[in-house]
Amino acid sequence: MNPASHSVVPSRQQETPQTDDDVKELSPGRRRLRNIAVALFLSILFFMIFCFVALHAYIAWVLSNPTVAPLYSNPKQAIGVAYEDITFPAADGSRTMQGWYIPAEDANSKKTIVLSHGYGANREEVWIPMYDIANYAHRLNFNVIMFDYGFASHGSKEVATGGKKETQQLLGAVQYAKQKGADQVVVWGFSMGGGTALQAALVSKDIDAMILDSAFLLQPDTLYHNIRQNIPLPRHPSLEILQMLFPVLNGTSLNQIPYQQVEKEDYPIPIFFIHGTEDSKAPYEIAEQLAANQTNPDSRSWIVEGSHHELIFREHPREYLRRVSNFLGDIRLAKQEEIKKGESSEAGTLPSP
Repeated sequence: MNPASHSVVPSRQQETPQTDDDVKELSPGRRRLRNIAVALFLSILFFMIFCFVALHAYIAWVLSNPTVAPLYSNPKQAIGVAYEDITFPAADGSRTMQGWYIPAEDANSKKTIVLSHGYGANREEVWIPMYDIANYAHRLNFNVIMFDYGFASHGSKEVATGGKKETQQLLGAVQYAKQKGADQVVVWGFSMGGGTALQAALVSKDIDAMILDSAFLLQPDTLYHNIRQNIPLPRHPSLEILQMLFPVLNGTSLNQIPYQQVEKEDYPIPIFFIHGTEDSKAPYEIAEQLAANQTNPDSRSWIVEGSHHELIFREHPREYLRRVSNFLGDIRLAKQEEIKKGESSEAGTLPSP
């Protein structure tokens, strides 16, 4: 026999590559690694989304619950005038408001100024300073009402709503002035107190004139403008998230604020818009737009170069009072002799420019 015929021939089976069955034996482990990677990615993504939404919820909560200092004085102590502690209902009866009523020196005076304070402040609003404004109005023979909005009340505090609830609270003060015998009511508003006055004048004919200092109107642009100054958040989807959260946290949607109507309204009453070009909270262009819409011959605006939010009276006190006096004189709510008396009496107590 041929010895070669007894040699071992290599098996074809040993030379063949791995089959699909062999590969499938490794796939469960790889699949587990893939699932773990996907789960980790989704967990990180959902956590980031949660943190992003939670940040917006915190912003919405802070905006709805401003920190407000307690009252530190009263008109008698601060400016030496007699006053009454008063309470009155909001126009819709939703709550009881607290405030002060300063009667005019002339007991027969039928004109009243209602001071409408801004966001994050109470009726004293010390940085204006509100007591000096009240004293000036008192010397012009106006009755004066100073009151706290619901978000500033330490007895029964509630959330800030950008004017939705505050409008009814301001109208409650106007109605109180009418009940005290006022024939003419002027609302003198600051910041959000000015924006609230604009909303109130849409639905009431009891307001005869308005002086609006640094008026802040809550709408998407002003909301984002203020947030962007503190946290560099993208406009979208931040605005959409906040608009979703506000109804949950304070019961108010931006759609319930009539800012679009305010922005195009030609009010029948005279309005004096006062605004600074360096206002970091309420861009002065909005005040210019609102003033441009007015056709009442006594309406006017004063855009003050270089002045800041709610600080125009401090920065230009004499010019401020002169212009307000002219406005009140032009609408015949202050007699010229009363204006002269008020300006001369106030001159010695004005804050330094």
